[in-house]
Amino acid sequence: MGGGMVAMLFSDIEGSTVLLRRLGDQYLDALEGHRRILRAAWTAYGGTEMGTEGDSFFVVFPTAGDAVRAAVDGQRGLAEHRWPGGERLRVRMGIHTGTPGVYDGDYWGMDVHLAARIGAAAHGGQIVVSAVTGQLTQLPDDVTLRDLGTHHLKDIPEPERLLQVTIVGLQNDFPPPRTLGTSTSLPAPATPLLGRAQDLDRITGLLGRTDVRLVTLTGPGGSGKTRLAIGAAAELTTRFPGGVYFVPLASVTSERVLWTTIAEVLDIPPRERSRVVNYLAQRTLLLVLDNLEQLPDAGKVVAEIIEGAAHVKLVATSRRALGLVGEHQHPVAPLPVTDAADSAAVQLFVERAQAVRPTFTLTPENTADVIALCRRLDGLPLAIELCAPRLRLFSVKEVLARVDQSLDIASTSTVTPQRQRTLRDTIAWSYELLSPEHRRTFRRLAVFAGGADLAAVEKVATSIDPLDVVAELRDANLITLSDDADGTRVRLLETIRQYAAEQLGATDEDAAVRDSHASYYAGLAEQLERLKKTTSDYPIERAETELDNFRTALAWSTDHDVRTGLRLCASLGWVWVLGGYLAESRGWHEQVVAAAGTTSSPELAACLRGLSNLLHLQGEPERAYEVANRSVEMSRELGDAAGVAFGLAVLGSVHRQRGDLAAARSTLVDAVDRHRALDDPWRLGRVLSHLGGIEEDLGNFDRAEELLREALTITESLGDAHEIAVQGQNLAYLLTLAGRLDEAAALAQELIPTVLALGSPSLTMAFSNTAMNILLRRGDPVGAAELFGAEEAMGERLEIPNPYLREELAEALALVGDTLSRAAWDRHRQAGRAARVEDLLGQLTLAGQPHS
Repeated sequence: MGGGMVAMLFSDIEGSTVLLRRLGDQYLDALEGHRRILRAAWTAYGGTEMGTEGDSFFVVFPTAGDAVRAAVDGQRGLAEHRWPGGERLRVRMGIHTGTPGVYDGDYWGMDVHLAARIGAAAHGGQIVVSAVTGQLTQLPDDVTLRDLGTHHLKDIPEPERLLQVTIVGLQNDFPPPRTLGTSTSLPAPATPLLGRAQDLDRITGLLGRTDVRLVTLTGPGGSGKTRLAIGAAAELTTRFPGGVYFVPLASVTSERVLWTTIAEVLDIPPRERSRVVNYLAQRTLLLVLDNLEQLPDAGKVVAEIIEGAAHVKLVATSRRALGLVGEHQHPVAPLPVTDAADSAAVQLFVERAQAVRPTFTLTPENTADVIALCRRLDGLPLAIELCAPRLRLFSVKEVLARVDQSLDIASTSTVTPQRQRTLRDTIAWSYELLSPEHRRTFRRLAVFAGGADLAAVEKVATSIDPLDVVAELRDANLITLSDDADGTRVRLLETIRQYAAEQLGATDEDAAVRDSHASYYAGLAEQLERLKKTTSDYPIERAETELDNFRTALAWSTDHDVRTGLRLCASLGWVWVLGGYLAESRGWHEQVVAAAGTTSSPELAACLRGLSNLLHLQGEPERAYEVANRSVEMSRELGDAAGVAFGLAVLGSVHRQRGDLAAARSTLVDAVDRHRALDDPWRLGRVLSHLGGIEEDLGNFDRAEELLREALTITESLGDAHEIAVQGQNLAYLLTLAGRLDEAAALAQELIPTVLALGSPSLTMAFSNTAMNILLRRGDPVGAAELFGAEEAMGERLEIPNPYLREELAEALALVGDTLSRAAWDRHRQAGRAARVEDLLGQLTLAGQPHS
């Protein structure tokens, strides 16, 4: 298998977990049929399978046209096949054409990542291709390409224009691709937008005016504010070249997390306020901020965005106005209910009723009752969506009678607004239809933020089979289910979650359930930290999925169970650092440390270590030194040998940052000796590497090499790909400084595929610096200058400061000498700033080059 241009296709079955649950043993027959059909298509067009795992394929084709024709034939074959149980297998496919690297019989590089991201953006039954693939493909007569616009794909720095392969006779209408930013970050609505034409006209008209920056959609819970905001934003995508971004904030309760959540949607590391404002100030885009009513500082954040980003406009949804100067309110009324059968509320009721009873239609016998029911629900979309599924069990007349009985009790209240009483009682009616155990589980689900998987539901919320209770709650439309990488996820709409929380708060089990929630997620945090040390695949995506639950657990435990809060802080440090949440992590650490007071404990010592590391990373060495010392002394008082060893490792790094290499060396020597007595090879490898860095700084290259090679051997035995790359790059840099360029180049060349595949910004920049130093010493000042500029620009984009930039530049220019003029160096350095570090590394050949 050689290099050159190829087309890469990724495919998998959409909703495979749900399909497996429905088909049971028949799923294997379906999976085999799926593989047989697609493999026939791959083979017919010269495809080579590079990977097959579960229901997914990674196939490489000689040309873009071969890949597209194979995908078309595959989709046709899947559509024509009769699947077990009358099911329909929906396979999503993504294709990109490029020149990936070839290493050890496999393809690697950004082109492969881009193809995989395009596949993940597609929907079941859809084929999505990159622009270059579309340009290189000659299509059959009954196949065309539809432009889906420009999209931001996860972990791909530059936007990509995507195209849909449209096939005559097959489904061609799909929701927007699942991508970041632009219009495609908008959720795909589950229901049509009915009866909102006038609302859409006013909102889009307001946002089209140059003097309008903020439109706030206000109204009671369940009135359809979110759905209307999504509909309006979808009509405005072409007006905002920087994109349209939907920011869900139902689980957010603080200004700090609000900034973090906006940054996550925009895909901005680090996730901090200043970075968000700076990013927005350079773009023309639309932000949809959904569910702001529970945030007391929401107005402050919105005002700062408006003042700092002149070309950004915002749509906000809230039950109350933000109270800002220049805010334009748009009250969202319930859907109109008239005596006509075609009113928007009635249409919505019929649409949702047919979802559970396909044969349901309006008839002369039931139309009056449907209209009366919609009127009794005041046309509230959420109330209608809660009631309509009950037609699976009852007639319209029976549903109307039950709603009347429930609502009449509360209708005499003069305190609660009528529409809120209506919605509350609609939820209450569904709630009261549940069995006692299902009601207990439903109200306990209120403690979860951002949803929960079935394991968490079982441990925290129910004592019966979680599948049974989830099915019942889903039938009652009290929860929503989604299929993610870790299985089924259970969520409550925010209005329903608030009702569940009220029910939970009225019982004597509220505190116990919240304690259970916090304890469960502290245990999960500890489990994920162990996995990070013992597996080659960091569970960072799993951890980030649960960030809202971790935050909720931290907030509760800080006030009610500090020990659990300390456990969470101690276990989540790596998540905050790798995810770019340094400011938020520091806030949690300081809050929990303050709540813990002066009572010594191993958990507090661990939390202090984490806080010291954060202060170290944020450039506060003196405070980091103070906190690290406190951690070490506390562990000594407790007789905690492991805690002392861990604390000394942190303290040694802080000494180095303070410029005291002698203290750093003696501290880390002590830490190494203590770690050798502990059964924790992962930490031993880390501290050996730190000590190796000190010996390198002191010019003791032989001793530094011994330490780094031992660290690398330990890490390789653990199979930790990220740490292997870190230690390998450290060793390559040392060999470069020692003048052993052939060895350094060979090692660095081996590491390039791993570094690029891992995608860690800090590792990529460190490795780029090592590669630049090798090029400088091998007589390639042009390549070195380009890498220098690319790394410099990457650090500025990510706000990762390089305090040694001036010294590194002086050293580089000294090594260049007369081989390249200063003007030429600056020219190539500037060219590098316009390139991606990953692209330059992917094209690099270090091993085998002669050096001057």
